[in-house]
Amino acid sequence: MRVYVPLTLDSLAEADEAGLVPSDLDRVVADDESEEGEYAALMTAADLSAELLAAAGGGPGRRVVLAADVDDVDGAVPRRAWAALHVDTTAGADPDDDLAWFATQEIPDVLAGR
Repeated sequence: MRVYVPLTLDSLAEADEAGLVPSDLDRVVADDESEEGEYAALMTAADLSAELLAAAGGGPGRRVVLAADVDDVDGAVPRRAWAALHVDTTAGADPDDDLAWFATQEIPDVLAGR
């Protein structure tokens, strides 16, 4: 099942270092497997990422959503399950903007550009 995990660049760095997303982080699951359902889940996770940024108080940042394919939607998400990364191209992007897509192999490059 595909899950969308709302993150910040800092929590992505932590997950990348640990090699997994801990089970206590939120995740969003699409209502169905349609393209519209998947997109809605992605954008819901993007909204949750924006809330994480606001709660951190660091000002506008870049929304980050990790997409992963898992068997257990409530468990930790190991690196091998990570499917793609979706990130704002600039800090403080319009909340209606789509997120850029990155392959998981590009995570170090995304983090280097923080």
